[in-house]
Amino acid sequence: MSFAAVDVDRLLRDLEAIVGPRRMSVRQVDLDTYARDMWPRLLLAYREGVIDAPRPHVVVWPEHVREVVSVVKLARALHVPIVPYGGGSGVCGGAVPLFGGITIDTKRMQHLRSVHSDELICDVEAGLNGERFERELARRGYTFGHFPSSIYCSTVGGWLATRAAGQLSTKYGKVEDRVAGLTVVTGRGEVIETDGPNRALRGPSWTQLLLGSEGTMGLITSARLRVSPAPQLRVFRGFEVDDVATGLAAIRRVLQKGLRPAVVRLYDEMDTLMNSMGHHEDEAAGEVRGPTPPVSTGALPAWPTAPSPSDDGVIDRLINFARGRGSRKIAMNAALGRSHLVNKLFGTVAEKIARRGCRMIIGLEGARIRTEVEAALTFHELETAGARDKGEDPGWAWVKHRYAVSYRMSPVFRDGAFVDTMEVASSWERLHDLYHSVRTAIGQHAVVMAHFSHAYADGCSIYFTFAGTAPDAASAERLYDTIWRDGLEATTRVGGTISHHHGVGILKAPYMAGEHREAMQIFEAAKASLDPDGIFNPGKMGLRLRVPR
Repeated sequence: MSFAAVDVDRLLRDLEAIVGPRRMSVRQVDLDTYARDMWPRLLLAYREGVIDAPRPHVVVWPEHVREVVSVVKLARALHVPIVPYGGGSGVCGGAVPLFGGITIDTKRMQHLRSVHSDELICDVEAGLNGERFERELARRGYTFGHFPSSIYCSTVGGWLATRAAGQLSTKYGKVEDRVAGLTVVTGRGEVIETDGPNRALRGPSWTQLLLGSEGTMGLITSARLRVSPAPQLRVFRGFEVDDVATGLAAIRRVLQKGLRPAVVRLYDEMDTLMNSMGHHEDEAAGEVRGPTPPVSTGALPAWPTAPSPSDDGVIDRLINFARGRGSRKIAMNAALGRSHLVNKLFGTVAEKIARRGCRMIIGLEGARIRTEVEAALTFHELETAGARDKGEDPGWAWVKHRYAVSYRMSPVFRDGAFVDTMEVASSWERLHDLYHSVRTAIGQHAVVMAHFSHAYADGCSIYFTFAGTAPDAASAERLYDTIWRDGLEATTRVGGTISHHHGVGILKAPYMAGEHREAMQIFEAAKASLDPDGIFNPGKMGLRLRVPR
């Protein structure tokens, strides 16, 4: 398959006739901007000034479904690929235009059209920014209940395209649980509406088929979403448990009793340690900040006071940092070096610093009386399972800082390291194996910590954060690829899923067949039917490239 022979002059001329000259661009700054999303692997090259990512031929900003239809029909006629683009906050390379072509930015399609109080349904366009969407609903007395860390820089359409999960998913569900219907322009240039009188009463659900397809079968232009009344009461609480196993047993106990807290977060020993380090920084700086995770590499750098410190010396440095007497640079340097240090950081340091186990955050919201009762029952079940109540302050501290994680990456990259997150999930019976398998796989190459969130009656997601470093961009990319390969292979080996809510894109595409096996044939068949020329987001999600007709 080749998209190389693009008649650019005709493409630009015909696009201008569709959207006008002010809603399309071939400026270099725009093409560079739309060449990537927030995939950390690309940031490694950008940090070194190596900007060789493929660029689109043109960026367009349609305002109406009819314009999207016209653009798709033009692209099909000229055999030009299309990449849908929302907020650009994806972390898997899903918006990278591997073969150039047209990038369609949906952000001018940004209206909350209506809220139907009788049905608790809203009609919203796909390009609406997430934070603006929630604010508009709150003004009317509702909530969508979807609060991802990227809420300030992601769009409704991006959530739908990746089956995203917000921080309150245990109560409200993932985004696919909140969708009543979609409007999608397919690769044929046809408009599909999956709700209302056109909804199939039997057979496959078009809505669920198109959700999470990451723009490979069409472009989502709007959706009908389920909303809830804005909460009358919000309760947040901190707990401590002796270890991960105790915490997971407590969470499962709560959920399988039929209780539905909005927020459930359990931090392992290392993540608990790093959170305590971050709190010291926040108090000292008086602002919302977070810790820079330490990094691991194959070379041990010089130390400020001793060229060859013992492992205990490394631990003591981290202890001093956690008590507020260190620096971010010391924290990074402390973990550089031998891979066995990662295990020591995970075990000995966490025990030596606090000896208080793992941190847990629980939050509930909703109607006042129901929330009060559910909170009392939830806290009782947690304490019965061995959790220790630490009061409201840790819970509300989490609320204050809950979006800060989206802005913590830049200092790590600036200091010459890299950081990323790997979110996987499984049923409860496999969760311990998943945690230890993936943690061991990643821990061979980098410092790793984890927290458990997005918990349900039948299973839970694990969110691994890892950090590493290398002497140059090429070495960092190889290390980064190795970490992801080993982590995802470990996930598949124990029967977990390679993505709970970040999507697949380019990053996880090679692992789709290993997880989904024969079901990939269904995905391929849907792609062939809805996008027979293969113009929509080619090269993503493990789908075969198609030869244009």
